[in-house]
Amino acid sequence: MSIRLHEVTPNKRRSVMRVAEIVFVTPASGQASATPPPSALGLLNHTVHPVIGGDQAIAFPLSSAILIVDARSDLAAARATCQLLVNGTAGWPLLLLIPASGLSVVAPDWHIQDFILDDAGPSEYDARIKLLMATTSTANVLSAGPVVIDEDAYVATVGGQPLDLTYTEFELLKYLVAHPGRVLTREQLLSEVWGYDYFGGTRTVDVHIRRLRAKLGAEFDSYIGTVRNVGYRFAVDRQL
Repeated sequence: MSIRLHEVTPNKRRSVMRVAEIVFVTPASGQASATPPPSALGLLNHTVHPVIGGDQAIAFPLSSAILIVDARSDLAAARATCQLLVNGTAGWPLLLLIPASGLSVVAPDWHIQDFILDDAGPSEYDARIKLLMATTSTANVLSAGPVVIDEDAYVATVGGQPLDLTYTEFELLKYLVAHPGRVLTREQLLSEVWGYDYFGGTRTVDVHIRRLRAKLGAEFDSYIGTVRNVGYRFAVDRQL
């Protein structure tokens, strides 16, 4: 879980405040703009990123976040958004914001970890967010941009769709996603992914990168950028 740490008691025993990255999702049901998050959420120190629809949430350039889906105005669209997000953001906990009148329709196929009522105050938001952060902090899931890597299940997805990767392709993509934005030399990738006892040249890195880009497809291949005469970098947002 990506968090920022802030010292809050500098003169005594130190403690830290865990600050979450929150993607606040307005279901894409004809919305022209994202619905403002509840004022209670805005009173907290967590960073909130409003987006419209599951696709924008999946593509959001964060390695990890808590998702809040707004079900206050369209329950059907909220359900569809939750189902899209569970496949596209593996490991990101999902909190459903819902009015009490809508609770009767919530079922396991929504795939939410928790819900919160629309009249909740800041203290309840903070408590639920902290619980979600604590329960997911040890998950072996990496994500950057549209790519999600589940190390335990040995599954990689892009834009919510599973990728058919060889063992080496999976390990290479995992290493790239684990270091978003960082320039990685061919020699570094060769030693970290293939191992120090590999006797092949760095050309094999270029071949596997080309195969990875082909499997990511035209929509997402630009996330793996080439740094001329150096190596490669996995972008946290789309490279044009």
